[in-house]
Amino acid sequence: MAAQKGSAFLLKISDGAPTPTYNTVAGLRTTQMSINGETVVVTSKDSGGWRELLSGAGTRSVTVSAAGIFLGSTAEAQIRANALSGTIADYELSFEGGEKMHGRFLVQRLDYSGDFNGERNYTMTLESSGAVAPA
Repeated sequence: MAAQKGSAFLLKISDGAPTPTYNTVAGLRTTQMSINGETVVVTSKDSGGWRELLSGAGTRSVTVSAAGIFLGSTAEAQIRANALSGTIADYELSFEGGEKMHGRFLVQRLDYSGDFNGERNYTMTLESSGAVAPA
């Protein structure tokens, strides 16, 4: 498998329509996705001293972090509105190979920064609410 471009790892937000259109969050320079899982330990005296885990149990979540230059796009305004209101919205992650993942996310954190003589930057963290699945 060939290496894939980081620039093709895109974060998109739904327009909220019944048949949604996903708009790319512009200006992102870095995007990161982490799949997290908590385990359920079922070790007993019969485990022979080895830890045993229960397959399929526990909770799973996806965290998306991104950083970029603020361009004032509609998608950025929608994310800011969702952060201020605590709204959970539909997002899409798309990759260079054509794979896509959909899920509902809460904007956990949204930070803006800027230098006197430079552009305004932002960083954000999204936390999944419910299943995140291939599209």
